[in-house]
Amino acid sequence: MGISVVINTYNEAKNLQECLDSVKDFDEIVVCDMESTDETVEIARRNGCKVVTFPKGNHLCAEPARDYADHQATQEWVFVVDADEIITPELHDYLYDFIKNPGETAGLFVARKNYILHRFKRSSYPDYQLRFFRKEGSYWPPYVHSRPQVAGKVEKIPHERMELAMRHKNFDMFNVVEKMNRYTTTEVDKRQGKKKGSLWRMIVEPWIFFLKVYIFHGSFRYGTAGYIAAKKDAAARFYLLAKLYEREQEIKRERHPENKERCL
Repeated sequence: MGISVVINTYNEAKNLQECLDSVKDFDEIVVCDMESTDETVEIARRNGCKVVTFPKGNHLCAEPARDYADHQATQEWVFVVDADEIITPELHDYLYDFIKNPGETAGLFVARKNYILHRFKRSSYPDYQLRFFRKEGSYWPPYVHSRPQVAGKVEKIPHERMELAMRHKNFDMFNVVEKMNRYTTTEVDKRQGKKKGSLWRMIVEPWIFFLKVYIFHGSFRYGTAGYIAAKKDAAARFYLLAKLYEREQEIKRERHPENKERCL
């Protein structure tokens, strides 16, 4: 009985080596690459990883490749790790102790420590992620921010033991904005027909998100980095609603081509 680490990648050359160094003591490392154009695959092969490919196509997130990647693993247990995450030796030991006697538990939520501008976002902790589970009977839906469907009971690793948390690496602002753009576009596809991007919502909801993160989640305690984190969440909400509105207008123009040309 062993553990396979599964890492989905697309142009992760900047992050991958540090991630691989942190998981090198697991039984197997599977890197499922979505046709990277940088040195991601070369780095994975140099580190002795099993490398498989999932066609990128028009996919903007890793979730469509998750289920395929998980079932390329050869071990009974799968630990899904992102290329920008670091695994502690304490978490490694905890997982191997766990599989010796898992009982009826088929999956574990793992706490995650998030960083922005080199500051730990304590307000987001424990940010539980369902990443560790039995491969048999599991299924990962192909939607952004989805969770795997596990055949059995799931539990949480105690968040009080912070040494057992995954470390989500620091992001610079270029990556923050780039990821925000990809995720909001994917969210539009998921929410289409359920929520509308009205002017009122675009005015009000970003402020609600800002206040929620900055005041109620305590980001104000972290100075400039905390302010930026709150504004980031507010901006993401605005762009999601703006993209929903844009999609709605495109649908209307397709249904009523006579109104295709309009001026502001």
